[in-house]
Amino acid sequence: MTETIPYLKSFSLGFWYKVGTRDENEKINGIAHFLEHMLFKGTTKRSARKISEEIESCGGYLNAFTSKEHTCIYGRGLGENLEKTFAILSDMVQNPLLKDSHIKKEAGVIIDELNDINDNPEELIFDKIEEVLFKGNTLSYSIIGTEKNILNITNSNLMKFHSSHYGSDNLLISASGDLKHEQIIKLVEKYFRNSHHTNKRHHKFLEKSYPKEVTIDKDINQVHSIIGKRIPGYKDSGRVKYQLLSSLLGESSSSRLFQSVREKLGITYQINSFLNSYQDISVFGVYFSTNDRQAEKVQSIIFKEFQKLREIKISEKELNRTKEYLIGSIILGLESTNNRMMRMANSILYFDRIITIEEQIERIKSVSAEELIAVSEWILNKDDYSRIFVRSNNKIKNAA
Repeated sequence: MTETIPYLKSFSLGFWYKVGTRDENEKINGIAHFLEHMLFKGTTKRSARKISEEIESCGGYLNAFTSKEHTCIYGRGLGENLEKTFAILSDMVQNPLLKDSHIKKEAGVIIDELNDINDNPEELIFDKIEEVLFKGNTLSYSIIGTEKNILNITNSNLMKFHSSHYGSDNLLISASGDLKHEQIIKLVEKYFRNSHHTNKRHHKFLEKSYPKEVTIDKDINQVHSIIGKRIPGYKDSGRVKYQLLSSLLGESSSSRLFQSVREKLGITYQINSFLNSYQDISVFGVYFSTNDRQAEKVQSIIFKEFQKLREIKISEKELNRTKEYLIGSIILGLESTNNRMMRMANSILYFDRIITIEEQIERIKSVSAEELIAVSEWILNKDDYSRIFVRSNNKIKNAA
């Protein structure tokens, strides 16, 4: 998928593979993320240093990320360097070196990354809510994996995973900016060998989830909390209503939760609602941090706002403001070729077609206040929510 933007001098190019944490098992959880790291450690043609120098010497940039459903390796650069970037990325994804010495070193780097997550309650708590809500399913696994798994990953594990999931039949190339579609076609023909050997996905059905409360003790000063529940995923026809509900509830400084908790009472610095979506399932919830004395009060206010949204019709003024905020954030995001490249890829990967901006905006505008109340009635039922707390362990230390 390509998009030509003639007035730009740069491009964003992404190689997307339909593989992520969902495609792992308990013994190799973390391997998709580990392999993403290893793609930068050198190929049979280029060393890690040469990869960096070739891209950076022409003002370019390479990066990658692993999600629970996809892996993306992408580059940005000036239009005249498109082929060089394409050649390097295609080499990285097809010919990773995967040397034992590199694997051992990178394991240390990834464990350091894991420790950073464990030291950061804001990141840790989002992993924990999905672990609780998706228990018994591979979606419950953290993307980075466990320390034990990271240390046990071998060249043979990585080679097997690579050959099973990095075939050309599992690849989507998405590009936006100073390029032409015909250019990308020719580059694919030049730099990719034909390989159709990718394992088909067989995602396990998610079992029924029951609300739980979990407390994690950490050496911190604040309480961090998430309340969350499962709702339908990307392909659900009501997704735009869920987005609007989250936006109205707590995604901006004019949202209800920001105003009622932070502005009126001043008892939290961070509070926001969120919608984390996958193909067939999403997590809808609210995250906040505050001091230990105020945690229960903040949660009580959140549930009061839930009740208001279920019972009192939203004014047209508030609904229109929320719609314009959501539309504005979409349009502003289009000023980045990276965002445009990623938007196209996600549209193809989840909907098998490009959903136009005009169609997306029309969907947002068409949602009525009555429809939002209808989805609020079942989404904002407080009895359905699991609750996660990351709290100070000072009391435990003092007792000891």
